[in-house]
Amino acid sequence: MVGKALHTSVLIDEVVAAVEPAPGKVMVDATYGWGGYSAALLKRGARVYGFDRDPYAIENGAADVARWGGLLSLHPHRFSAMREEMTRLGVPQVDAVVMDIGVSSMQLDQGERGFSFQQDGPLDMRMSQSGESAADFLNTADEAAIADVLYQYGEERQSRRVARAIVAARPLETTGDLARVVRRALGHRPHDKKDPATRSFQAVRIHVNDELGELTAGLAAAEALLREGGVLAVVSFHSLEDRIVKRFLRQASGAGRAVSRHLPGEIPAPPPTFTRLSRAIHPSEAEIERNPRARSSVLRHAVRTNAPARQTAERMTP
Repeated sequence: MVGKALHTSVLIDEVVAAVEPAPGKVMVDATYGWGGYSAALLKRGARVYGFDRDPYAIENGAADVARWGGLLSLHPHRFSAMREEMTRLGVPQVDAVVMDIGVSSMQLDQGERGFSFQQDGPLDMRMSQSGESAADFLNTADEAAIADVLYQYGEERQSRRVARAIVAARPLETTGDLARVVRRALGHRPHDKKDPATRSFQAVRIHVNDELGELTAGLAAAEALLREGGVLAVVSFHSLEDRIVKRFLRQASGAGRAVSRHLPGEIPAPPPTFTRLSRAIHPSEAEIERNPRARSSVLRHAVRTNAPARQTAERMTP
């Protein structure tokens, strides 16, 4: 519980200002984690449904459920399933959905989870603690597949060199193994500002958890779940995530789509499902000083219209 006491959710004041929690409002915290956003919503009287695919987050949040006396419930599901689960619970529409994308500080701080090279632990990285692990992928995939993941999800320009080194060094068992291989391949120097292993760890984690596919599906689920006037607020931490969120909201709002009424047979654009799109909101210097992990965070939010949710969500790749 020490980690929970020290945890601070990023851009929390800005998220609260965007969704305006109040007694009688029903909200979804799609990425519960340590429960920071939920606590801020609950303190202002909102009813909160928290989702997290990580069993540890659900187990650890049991005390929070008891504390809030019926205003909070936790659900061990991916956020892409939140609409189906809320409908099953008899709550087909909500006033806000808050999403904090990517790995949580809770996961990073647990060395045995294998998300970070700051602590040597098993090469795992699975948010749900089930399915293919990072070790499974890196020790069995062919060199080309590994290189593709490193390039697409880590934006690693020397992905082929790193993939070649990974295959040559197999089997890899710990986060330290992977970090050392990447550093040797890229010529790491101890005084370098950024550890070159960062990009590869990000890429493998995103792949193992299908984070970008999950984000696309989660945004579509939120669109279907929000009532008219409801607010979607999404905090992301790197350009791949933010690009998907930005594109989703622009498409949903009809922004940037040029349609000529003079072209015969052109299908008219569907009515916008979101309006009042915010610009990218970044943390203040004061927040970054208090919480360095906030440095790369970006918040975007928008308001749901009364238009029907789009039937299908186009998979948006970075």
